[in-house]
Amino acid sequence: MEKEKLEQKLTFDDQVIEKIAGITANQVPGIISLDGNMFSEFTDKLTQGTDKTKGIEADVGEKQVAIKMDATIEYGKSAETIFKEVSSRVQKALREMTGLNLVKFEMHINDVKTKEELQQDNK
Repeated sequence: MEKEKLEQKLTFDDQVIEKIAGITANQVPGIISLDGNMFSEFTDKLTQGTDKTKGIEADVGEKQVAIKMDATIEYGKSAETIFKEVSSRVQKALREMTGLNLVKFEMHINDVKTKEELQQDNK
């Protein structure tokens, strides 16, 4: 007797991939925040500002993903070092959690903040 072949397919919503990338990126020293575009600002209004996908766009295929993110970094830190660290960590997290390969990663630095500015922002 022949066994029936089980057809299997695992898929992810773009927002899941964006959330994994956002949480991972926020753990990198020098990242102050991931800042959104108009779409993210709109979703912030709907989610009371707790959106972990703010400032991140993912294009998810069956086996691969491309990510773009906007970030504010700490003044005095190396943007290139932060970029490489975020890229590496996001690639690893996505591979481990989803099995997807990160094939394109873009980061746009839209602001830098000094320690003084951070202290004022947190008041």
